[in-house]
Amino acid sequence: MPKQKRATSRSTVNAKSRRIPAKAGVTRLRQPTSCRAGAQGKTQTKEETQSVPPREDKSPEHQDLIKYTGGCHCGAVRFEVWASKSLHVFDCNCSICTKKQNRHFIVPASRFHLLKGAESLTTYTFQTRMAKHTFCKICGVQSFYTPRSNPDGYGVAPHCLDKGEEEPVITLEYFNGNEWESSMAQHKTIKDMSKL
Repeated sequence: MPKQKRATSRSTVNAKSRRIPAKAGVTRLRQPTSCRAGAQGKTQTKEETQSVPPREDKSPEHQDLIKYTGGCHCGAVRFEVWASKSLHVFDCNCSICTKKQNRHFIVPASRFHLLKGAESLTTYTFQTRMAKHTFCKICGVQSFYTPRSNPDGYGVAPHCLDKGEEEPVITLEYFNGNEWESSMAQHKTIKDMSKL
């Protein structure tokens, strides 16, 4: 296994960063010390995200960004997302992210486009009902969702991106979701990640 390089991070208390190649495989670098039990969850079958036609050109908003495509395992859900070559990926240790091994990078809603599969999506919510954990109801894969931290954007799973000519460079940041409110109050940049 190649040596992992340290990356400079703008993260705050309770977060560590490591730079890893995107194709090195997803490995657990640190196990969470605790996991808060979640409240009874709820599955919603009506999905608010609508399929839209793919964009063919780069708008001024997408300058200096790369168009990635991706989707779920069975192919029923497909999307495109505009993001930089360097992806800042969060590895949260809250109850649901631990169970799902949910690693994601955040983009503004206008940089994410569902290409197909709105009818194949279902959404799970729990506790505050702020986060919308969207997944394919055929294969069960969550390739994107609406995070509680950024309800105006999307959290996209980098491991659900298609292989392409432009491979992203991933910086992984641990986020202490077990102490969500205090971690959010201390984090200086996460809320801005869904803004243009």
